[in-house]
Amino acid sequence: MDSKPTGLVAVISMLFLSIQIICPAGVAGDITGVCYGRNGNNLPSPADTIALYKRNNIDAIRMYEPFADMLEALRGSDLSVAFGPRNEAIQSLAQDPAAATNFVATWILPYENDVAIKWITIGNEVFPGEIAPFVAAAIRNVNTALTNSGVTGIAVTTVLAMSALENSYPPSAARFLPDLTEIMTEISSILSETKSPLMANVYPYFAYASDPNHISLDYAVFKSNTPIVIDGDLEYNNMFEAMVDGFNAALEKINAENVVVTVAESGWPTEGNPPYTSVDNAKAYNLGILTCGGATRMRTPRRPETTVDVFLFEMFRENEKQGPVEQSFGMFAPDMTPVYTLFCPA
Repeated sequence: MDSKPTGLVAVISMLFLSIQIICPAGVAGDITGVCYGRNGNNLPSPADTIALYKRNNIDAIRMYEPFADMLEALRGSDLSVAFGPRNEAIQSLAQDPAAATNFVATWILPYENDVAIKWITIGNEVFPGEIAPFVAAAIRNVNTALTNSGVTGIAVTTVLAMSALENSYPPSAARFLPDLTEIMTEISSILSETKSPLMANVYPYFAYASDPNHISLDYAVFKSNTPIVIDGDLEYNNMFEAMVDGFNAALEKINAENVVVTVAESGWPTEGNPPYTSVDNAKAYNLGILTCGGATRMRTPRRPETTVDVFLFEMFRENEKQGPVEQSFGMFAPDMTPVYTLFCPA
């Protein structure tokens, strides 16, 4: 039996899918993207995936490695694109400039004219770890390869997890782990020179689910209308802003206060760990990021003049991930129907 909608049903289905993510960014500043992974055996085609992004007015897509078929589908889409090499390729990029030249020749030059590649991520959550010492050199080599190829307008950066910080409460106390201070000082210097952001994965869900006795749900999912954390002169109604400002404070401690933080992942699962995982919690959290815009758009208390670009995690439920929590971050099922509606309330 053909499961595709036909006639009027098809029209209604397309309209329904097209209203799920329509509001301008709140916390998310100028860009709201959505992460795209492939840990599933029933995901839509690249062309259908990009069409779904476009129907929902999503600004950008983040991929965890370059996929040739997705890059082909992205041609002419005007979506801003982030991707990077797999973590295991970073040491080679650091030690062999020819590897960086080959990366640019393979994944940037064939697409630069009609795919809006804006970020190259060198490492996803490799700090701390054995790959971390190679990241700065890899960033430098890829930057050099881009310059030698005449490519401009692409930020080369890395993506940190909260585990790269210590003393993250209150936010002003946050600093990079002692073993990472020298590495992060070098990386931040490069990012400052190239006017590139530092990317961070920010998950209030994991903090809340691991300590619900001390962290309130309202604070975690943007429902508090009053300050929950007072940090000197700064007040925090939600954990997302506190986490981002932890990275801002850590950057300030290594004299890199001019480096902007972009959130490379943030989301909330719907299943697998009740009562913390639920559709209501996930919807509330993502609506907190996708608040209706205009003058009410939020910045963090520590950087009130700077918008925070955000990639929501993630586009689809992926059935080959480990465990029901990891499988249920997706905002859409593989058949492209929404797990929950996500739009600005009237």
